[in-house]
Amino acid sequence: MPKISVTIITLNEAKHIEACIRSVSFADEVLVIDSGSTDGTVSIAEAAGAKVIKEAWRGFGAQKQFAVEQATNDWVFCLDADERPSPELTSEIISTMQNPAYHAYSMPRCNTFLGRWLRYGEGYPDLSLRMFDRRHARWSEDVVHEKVETAVSVGVLKSDLMHFSEDGIQAYLTKQNRYTSLQAEQMLAKGKIFSVSRMIFSPFFRFLKFYIVRRGFRDGVPGLIHILIGCMNSFNKYAKLYELQVKSNKAKEVNQ
Repeated sequence: MPKISVTIITLNEAKHIEACIRSVSFADEVLVIDSGSTDGTVSIAEAAGAKVIKEAWRGFGAQKQFAVEQATNDWVFCLDADERPSPELTSEIISTMQNPAYHAYSMPRCNTFLGRWLRYGEGYPDLSLRMFDRRHARWSEDVVHEKVETAVSVGVLKSDLMHFSEDGIQAYLTKQNRYTSLQAEQMLAKGKIFSVSRMIFSPFFRFLKFYIVRRGFRDGVPGLIHILIGCMNSFNKYAKLYELQVKSNKAKEVNQ
C-alpha cells in the first residue's frame, strides 16, 4: 500500500483543526501549512500529531500546491480544516489504496448549512478531486476556486467528504464577500470584460439550474438560502469586476 500524506492549509482554524487531524489517523503523515494563525491553531495541530510549517499566504491554489510539495510521500489527500472524511470514505480510501487503479481520485463532498446536510442543488454531490499522486497532478495557480489539474483518468470514490462549511450566516457572508472580491480580481487579471447581461442573467440561470433542475428545493429553507446566497455571489463578482475596471480606466487616464 503506497504511503499517503494528508495536507491541510490553515489560518485561525482552532475550532476545526483537531477534529480534522483526528479524522485522518490512517495517514502516514499529516502536514499543516499555516499562514499566520493567532488563535492557537498551530499548537493544537502539533498536539494532535501534525507537522506544522509556517508559510505566508500565496493564494488558495499556490498555498495548496506548496503544501503538496512539502509532503514526504507522493500520494496526497488534500483537506481544508473544516473538512473530514466520513467513516465510509475512510474505509474506501484504505481499500482503494491497497491497489490504486488510478493516479487521482475525486469524491462527493457533502456541505452542512444552517444545521442541515445539503443533498441537492449546488450543495451535493459537489465532486472534488482531493486524493492524487503528485507526480501526475497538481493544484492550479488560481487565487480562489482552485482545482487539481491532471491529464490522467480520474477515479471516483462513492463515499462522502464532510464539509462543515458554515459557522452562521454572518461568518458565511463574510467569507463569500472575500471570495467574490478575489474572483473579480482574478477575472480582471485574465482580461475578462464586464457584461451587464452576465451580471443580470448569471444569477437567474444559476437559480434555475440548482434550485429547479437539481432539485435544491428538497433541502428546505437551508437549501433555498444557500442557493440565493450563491446567486447573490454571481451578481456581486460582476459588480465588483465593473468597479475594478472603472478604477483601472481612471488610473490609465491619470497616467496618460
